[in-house]
Amino acid sequence: MNSLSKILVFAALSIFSVAVADAQVVASDSVLQNKNVKSRLKVGGYGEINYGRNFYSDHVSRYSQPEEHKNDPSHGRFDIPHAVIYMGYDFGKGWSFGTEIEFEHGGNGIAYEKEDEEGGEWEQETEKGGEVELEQFWIQKSFASWANLKMGHIVVPVGLNNAYHEPLNFFTVYRPEGEDIIMPSTWHQTGASFWGRYGDWRYEAQFLAGLNADNFTNTGWIHKGPKSPLEFDVANKYGGAVRIDNYSVPGLRIGISGYYGHTIGNTYPAEKNGASTTYKGKVAIGSIDFTYKGYNWIVRGQADYGYLSDAAQLKYMYNRLNSKSPYKHSAFVSGNAYAIGIEAGYDVFSQIQCLRADNQKLYVFGRYEQYNPYASNTNNTPYDYTQVKRMAVGVNYHPIKQIAIKAEYSNRFLKSLYNNEPSVNIGVAYEGWFF
Repeated sequence: MNSLSKILVFAALSIFSVAVADAQVVASDSVLQNKNVKSRLKVGGYGEINYGRNFYSDHVSRYSQPEEHKNDPSHGRFDIPHAVIYMGYDFGKGWSFGTEIEFEHGGNGIAYEKEDEEGGEWEQETEKGGEVELEQFWIQKSFASWANLKMGHIVVPVGLNNAYHEPLNFFTVYRPEGEDIIMPSTWHQTGASFWGRYGDWRYEAQFLAGLNADNFTNTGWIHKGPKSPLEFDVANKYGGAVRIDNYSVPGLRIGISGYYGHTIGNTYPAEKNGASTTYKGKVAIGSIDFTYKGYNWIVRGQADYGYLSDAAQLKYMYNRLNSKSPYKHSAFVSGNAYAIGIEAGYDVFSQIQCLRADNQKLYVFGRYEQYNPYASNTNNTPYDYTQVKRMAVGVNYHPIKQIAIKAEYSNRFLKSLYNNEPSVNIGVAYEGWFF
């Protein structure tokens, strides 16, 4: 290599080295400048993995023939009730996007279920989205902290379960039963919401597609009301929900919420004549709930009451009688339903200095609730097994803030004619933002 070539090679290497060094300095400066910049993208989620052993019969006639199933064997199951992925993005200028995808019971397609309401008949569940649900999908415009407009598929925050449904917001392994039985959980529908927070008050008002009365049942009241076997949500009828929370007392949040809407005739295709054009199926729900956190205690409670007009007519609606319909609910539906519950847990690790310093927590808790999705005997037809009192005792261990390991013993107390339903459940749950 001649002298000129050596000089050119040396110059090229020098230029390349300087360029790389400059790039590293720029990159380093960029990292330093953006350390305190909040990311526009947020990703998180929550999930539960549970094991349960039920020490009572799972036979379809355990209520119609309780004596025959008093000594039936126990049964157990592993379950993934919810595995949820959150994702949101801040576009700027007050515009943001949010979505929540939920995998229920580990599935992602059609599932078989035994329908006790249909005499134990095996049915394929073809609920919208199968066992994967788009629980939230919305665009939001924020004008100020006290004025936000959200449009899309949103959570309906009626009751404690729906407003605070993540697994670290309750002590039991599964969501508290009462609200989970009588109302959709998590209740989510397409509509628009205006919400905000001003001082110690948070408020929200929603306009929604109506529920479908063809999905109401004697053992679940309106629980399946938002479900649609179609590729869209029918909106021949409409509903509205409101919620107000107050935070004036340190450690205490107390809220009231409610829903009102018409449900009969919210089907496809819309009937020109017939019962669905005569009756309304008005649903009205009122709820009060609270959460208190202080002095190493967490206490939560709620009370819900629901009313349904024209309940006696639902059994005779065309879609419920049509054998080719996806509904086919043959039982009467109640004109009233209720659920009340309270739970309290104390952090015993708060009294152990080394564990308290490590921010580990062990809550010993108890829960009591009672509920009835069939609180009124429609057409003098009783389903007494729907009246339930339930207690649960157990522990929640938090090795870190985002993880809870749960264990409980519970028992459902039914009327004396029926057999009580004890069980043991163990679960692990997480909730948090990944970034």
